Amino acid sequence: MLEVFLLSFALSMDAFAVSIGLGVKNREFSKILALKVALFFGIFQGLMPLIGFLASLGLSGIIESIDHWVAFVLLSAIGGKMLYESFGENTEDEITHITNKVLLILAIATSIDAMAAGFTLNLLDLNPYISMIVIAIITFIFSFLGVFIGSKGGGYLEDKAEKLGGVVLIGIGLKILLEHTLG
Repeated sequence: MLEVFLLSFALSMDAFAVSIGLGVKNREFSKILALKVALFFGIFQGLMPLIGFLASLGLSGIIESIDHWVAFVLLSAIGGKMLYESFGENTEDEITHITNKVLLILAIATSIDAMAAGFTLNLLDLNPYISMIVIAIITFIFSFLGVFIGSKGGGYLEDKAEKLGGVVLIGIGLKILLEHTLG
């Protein structure tokens, strides 16, 4: 169960970072905005791993002998991408007005990585439905907090959240690889 919390934490850091940026952009804390951001991001971060998991079921027989390598590469790539992006510009800097359409686009963009991570759920021996719920709840909480922190001037945490999430994902990938090659 620890793995699902670590995975949830790591996947939610992308949404958390964007939420901080949205809070900074709004400058004044709005519970309505925070709830909308948290709902959009939580729902998409929860659903995408399930989609990835279901897609992996069709491939499991084909890649069974190398599935630990696939998981390692996917999680390392996602983690590396998060680390790389933490040094770049923030997507939300270009947003002039926060609409439902903008939130939908951001929710999809921040959750694509979660779909790829969903491919690894069977290797972590996790119930995909419980994982989906935990990921959604943790992302909801971090997204709400992100808007609050950003609106209070906490924009400096944005890149740190992405870096931490990237490192945790790489660590989970390494754990899977070591367990299946050494264990």
